[in-house]
Amino acid sequence: MLNFNDIKNNYSFFKKQLKKRNYLLDIKQFKKLEKKRKKLQINSENKISEHKRLSKHMIYRKQIYSEIDILKNQLIYSRNYISALKKKLDAVKKKIYTMLSFIPNIPHPHTPIGVGEKSNKIIYYWGEKRKYNFSVINHIDVGSRLQGFDWKSSAHISGSGYIIMKGSIAHLHRALGQFMLDIHTNLHGYQEVYVPVVVKKSCMYGTGQLPKFQKDLFHIYTPQNNDRKVEDSDLFLIPTSEVPLVNLVKNKIILSKLLPLKFTALSSCFRSESSTYGKNVRGLIRNRQFDKVEIIQIVHPSQSEETLEILTHHAEKILQLLKLPYRKILLCTSELGFSSQKTYDLEVWLPSEQLYREISSCSLIGDFQSRRINARYKDNSNKKNFFLHTLNGSGLAVGRTLAAILENYQYSDGRIKIPKVLRSPYMNGIKYLKIL
Repeated sequence: MLNFNDIKNNYSFFKKQLKKRNYLLDIKQFKKLEKKRKKLQINSENKISEHKRLSKHMIYRKQIYSEIDILKNQLIYSRNYISALKKKLDAVKKKIYTMLSFIPNIPHPHTPIGVGEKSNKIIYYWGEKRKYNFSVINHIDVGSRLQGFDWKSSAHISGSGYIIMKGSIAHLHRALGQFMLDIHTNLHGYQEVYVPVVVKKSCMYGTGQLPKFQKDLFHIYTPQNNDRKVEDSDLFLIPTSEVPLVNLVKNKIILSKLLPLKFTALSSCFRSESSTYGKNVRGLIRNRQFDKVEIIQIVHPSQSEETLEILTHHAEKILQLLKLPYRKILLCTSELGFSSQKTYDLEVWLPSEQLYREISSCSLIGDFQSRRINARYKDNSNKKNFFLHTLNGSGLAVGRTLAAILENYQYSDGRIKIPKVLRSPYMNGIKYLKIL
């Protein structure tokens, strides 16, 4: 969430910055609400002062006169009037807060200004694409021939957008998640965290999923009387473990000497994908339930820009160890996520499609989330509290990594080579999967 005081003190700056994201800041409405808020605030404070003086006067008069009904009536009227003012003031504050909750983060100065994917900036390519003397089979067909994907059963059990994996494919999927966690904890120093996949509405709001993206989330329904199901609007399935990980510091003040905080988690993630219906729905590229390893850093503001480069490198390291070709892209302003100031996307090469697909998104959030969850640090020099900066990244999406391996490691005789770093102990020494 942006700082309201900053906005009202410099409307033109924020209007200009948000315009880069194709967001029109309603300055007139903001000014109108702020004028009303200020008037009610002053009026309320004045009436409270008058009420206090009247109360003291009543105590003094009570010592002299036994009949003080007039003063009592004045106090009752004053109390009711103040209560009405507070309700009006709270209503205006709520309108301002609601407006703020729908405003995206302002872009970082290094974020390219533009609209659409063509305005993204390619930073570099990594890895060499293999040359094949045969037609590469897409990961969907490979998994099916390995008898590892059961699309029919998953559709029967859960509907579209879900996958059942079996045998060697399920084993490889599990191995990838464990491998990613081990690299991030042992090599990069993240603390592994097991997180719940069900969170409160306030946690979703804190990381920016709510209120704007409610239609893309899964609500939890709880059985009520007569077996009727009524929506419990306070509970949601997580779209990413970023939500519970960032909320670990909600309403906390962290000592500067303890920064940075580095968390990683492997979790199932749930997205309704209502806004992307019909786009890349086949296979493991876009599912309603999927596993992902998330990496989070919570840092001092002076370290956030440098940390984005470090965190992105941590995600890249997984692709490099697996020897999967990819490219690193700096997203333009129109492609940024709601909470992000600056984002790098990592896109892995899929030879069957002859294109790159997103496999990780690493973002600098600044204090946008910490303001929502009231997460601060104590400054050592002046003992004051300031808002922390948060960063997040995928390290990596497990299903998409599996898809990339099934395609990039194919051989003409039907074998799928297991990347060397996964063979032992993760795959029990298995070197190849064989298409039947």
